[in-house]
Amino acid sequence: MLSFRQKPKYLIVGLGNPGREYRLTRHNVGFMAVDYLAQTAKADIRKLKFHALTGNAVIAGVPVLLMMPQTFMNLSGEAVGEAARFYKLPPERVIVIFDDADLPLGTLRVREKGSSGGHNGIKSIIAHLGSEEFPRVKIGIGPKPHPEMELADFVLQAFTAADQKVLFDRFSRVAEGVELILKGDVRLAQSRINS
Repeated sequence: MLSFRQKPKYLIVGLGNPGREYRLTRHNVGFMAVDYLAQTAKADIRKLKFHALTGNAVIAGVPVLLMMPQTFMNLSGEAVGEAARFYKLPPERVIVIFDDADLPLGTLRVREKGSSGGHNGIKSIIAHLGSEEFPRVKIGIGPKPHPEMELADFVLQAFTAADQKVLFDRFSRVAEGVELILKGDVRLAQSRINS
């Protein structure tokens, strides 16, 4: 078990909204993925710190802090920025896992850096880190069923049981991508994970 005295070398942040009503919604796929990482690393992610639920873990031999910001999606950067400053971690040591409505359900994309792509959680993190240069794992949640539907309404919909199964089957691939990033091999993560 990792003690809180051991400084994490990376933050692994899953994006989502706090509260039971949001638990299995499309916008919370980042939380779900970090939950999966916590379970596989046998980590407890219940300590409230930096406006986030946090848990120390060792993944791929690297001490990390797992985070689920509790600020609501649009203010995610407040939690991430605070933790990064506290541990003196540069943006490239912050891995963010989040939903992408432009990707088909279950499709994964590893990116080394980039713009927010219109994602408010990422926009907030870029603002608080002062940089776009942080690695990320995007998880496809599928397109809106109707073009006229508001994106905000779509991402707050719950996944169907069938969709949940598709996603949960992908989390081992998300974990593989995260491990490769932790080993310093973002390019390999991209070639293996980007489907």
